[in-house]
Formats: sequence, structure tokens, C-alpha cells
Amino acid sequence: MRKLQGIIVSDKMEKTRVVAVDRMKKHPRYEKYFTVTERFKAHDEKNEFKTGDKVTIQEARPMSRDKRWTIVGKA
Repeated sequence: MRKLQGIIVSDKMEKTRVVAVDRMKKHPRYEKYFTVTERFKAHDEKNEFKTGDKVTIQEARPMSRDKRWTIVGKA
């Protein structure tokens, strides 16, 4: 299972957090690196993580239409 590190950008939903994961991507022609941000909805059973926390998320079974990750712990 994949594990990613990111920062929580939203904690407004019940038992769900939105985690932004940044990665560097190289432009194929100009060979310049730029930042790509992906946002994942992750499950937080106890509502213990808040906006701004750096966390590790792990792949899981689908829990809803958008939610396929769980928060493992702080990074």
C-alpha cells in the first residue's frame, strides 16, 4: 500500500480530512521542475487531526465515493 505525506487543509467534515500532497514534476520540454499539488480525502476516525498538521496517509478500501485513504499518524 502506498504511503504519502501531506498537510491537512480542511477539517470541516465529520471523520474526514482533506490532505494536500505536493510533489515535484519535470517539464518534458523545458526540463524545469514545478510543484504539483494533489488533494486527497482521508479518514480520521477520532477527529483528532486539525488543519495545518503534517500527516502520513495510507491507501485503504473505498469508504465513500471520494474517500480511499486513511490517516496513519503525524509525519
